[in-house]
Amino acid sequence: MSRSWRRLLKSTYRREPISSFILTVGLVDAVIGGVGDRWSLMTVGIGVVGVAIALRVLKSRQRPQEPPTRAPIHYLPARTSSPTLPMLTMSRKRPSNPSS
Repeated sequence: MSRSWRRLLKSTYRREPISSFILTVGLVDAVIGGVGDRWSLMTVGIGVVGVAIALRVLKSRQRPQEPPTRAPIHYLPARTSSPTLPMLTMSRKRPSNPSS
């Protein structure tokens, strides 16, 4: 499978996960029904694939609603050039060893 085909499948699946999942289930049912000579399962699978395609077409025809734009909420203050807390540094002196 080429990389471009994989990217197309991933982007489609991420964009519309519900209809992609229904499509996958329908395809699996249709393949199992066709290979196992179970015509009723294959018919149900083909029907589910049709429903998934119809759902995807209906969703794509709807206008995407833009989320309302509002100012971002900042939970932390902006970083300043002078920090309010002193920097922690390690002492260069070695602690005296009481046991020696």
